[in-house]
Amino acid sequence: MAILASGDTHIGMKRKTNQDSISLYPEKNLFVVADGMGGHNGGDIASQMSVKLFPEFVDENYDKLECHELLSQSISHINRSIYEHGQKNKELKGMGTTICSVMFQDKDVFIGNVGDSRLYMVQNNKLFQMTRDHSLVQEKINLAIYDRQAAHNDPQKNVLIRTVGFEPEIEVDVYKYKFSKGDIFLICSDGLHGKVSDEDILYILNKHVPNRTTISQSGLDAAVKELIDQANANGGQDNISVILACSI
Repeated sequence: MAILASGDTHIGMKRKTNQDSISLYPEKNLFVVADGMGGHNGGDIASQMSVKLFPEFVDENYDKLECHELLSQSISHINRSIYEHGQKNKELKGMGTTICSVMFQDKDVFIGNVGDSRLYMVQNNKLFQMTRDHSLVQEKINLAIYDRQAAHNDPQKNVLIRTVGFEPEIEVDVYKYKFSKGDIFLICSDGLHGKVSDEDILYILNKHVPNRTTISQSGLDAAVKELIDQANANGGQDNISVILACSI
């Protein structure tokens, strides 16, 4: 199995700093998006710590843990590290980050997620959201207070109920799916999925990767660029991070 991947992060059109970080670690087929939050430089530090510590923990424990445990324990380790760093530095107390991570192994894809960064899968020309946001808006949707379309206009749509680094312990959502050759996986921060519709995401992917049997690096690179460009064209109020990965 070979995995082809491309990724980039952009400050957007309104922010003064980029608190997003990404990691592409093809040696272990690991891909991570982290969207930081916190005063001063807290968000930057939390997301940067995440993408540094994740590959290190995976390398140290790759032969010791099953893949689902590896993702869960990696994020728990990162959570403790960020929390302890914040406790030691008063100006960073309360910093945190989302983490959406993907690891491919044989015919399975494993997802570890905390926060509202997302994983999507494109299969049979359809876009599927594979993770669930840990947000106040998602809780309202779960309670059937309103539907997803109405939720898009909720003034509290950016309020998270679970983040990495804010508390000493964290619950990690871990998923496992079978995948097929040509399936495309999109990991992104809310700077993308909050500004670009599912329909436009699918359109852009189909435009640059029209044939799932002949996926190219240049096609993935072009799709990443246009997804970010579209988020910026739609306002770019937040930092934007995108990773595309697929089996070839």
